[in-house]
Amino acid sequence: MHDFAKMGTRRFGRVNWLGLATLCSRELQRFLAVWTQTLLAPLATAALFLVIFTIAIGPTRGDVMGVPFTHFIAPGILMMTVIQNAFANTSSSIVIGKVQGNIVDTLMPPLSPLELVLGYLVGAIGRGLFVAVAIATGLAVFVGITPLHPLMLLGYVVLGSAFMGALGIVAGIFANKFDQMAAITNFVVTPLAFLSGTFYSVDALPPVLNEITHFNPIFYLIDGLRFAMLGVSDSAPGLGAVVAVGSTLGVSAIALAMFARGYRLKA
Repeated sequence: MHDFAKMGTRRFGRVNWLGLATLCSRELQRFLAVWTQTLLAPLATAALFLVIFTIAIGPTRGDVMGVPFTHFIAPGILMMTVIQNAFANTSSSIVIGKVQGNIVDTLMPPLSPLELVLGYLVGAIGRGLFVAVAIATGLAVFVGITPLHPLMLLGYVVLGSAFMGALGIVAGIFANKFDQMAAITNFVVTPLAFLSGTFYSVDALPPVLNEITHFNPIFYLIDGLRFAMLGVSDSAPGLGAVVAVGSTLGVSAIALAMFARGYRLKA
């Protein structure tokens, strides 16, 4: 009896560091194993966006907020690509696990809801950082843009990846099928990303749309990154950081509650 009871004893402390490290490693290896899809493809897509908008609008468009149009849209394209990939990393991991039936392999080990959220977020942040470094390097080499505030840029990339990674966890838990996940991506994530000042200054919008845009957390992420790279922005960078941190914590709390309840994860 004594030996049997001892076998069920939790041998690690408050944090299951081995389990957390294993989950983090798995989430990082997921996108590194198919780097042509997860890292090279986003770089090509960002380059296409930049080239197409520069060719179609650049020659006829004057400076925006005192900087060339190509320079103005570059930070928005960088952040948009980062957050889309961070969202895809967590949401696809969970949905694939649910559809294939192996999500139990993640839920069965002695990992707390907080450890599960952190493990998935590490994968999202890692993928976001890889994408950001690749695009920022391309912008420096081919466009001649180097960030004015590198540490601030790093902070916004991490915040953006964490926010959308947490949103991806929520969406992945909520969706039971790939078409449900596609609907969330097409009707929620993509509009939020495109209607957030990526390709324009919100000062050019009608008053009503301008006010609505300021309720979009992604607007503050793109605006903050633009300030970090170019030194210009539509809103105060400090306000953007506060909104980004608050939004990330809020969505992460929802993801934590979903894991704690086993919402759409356990019978």
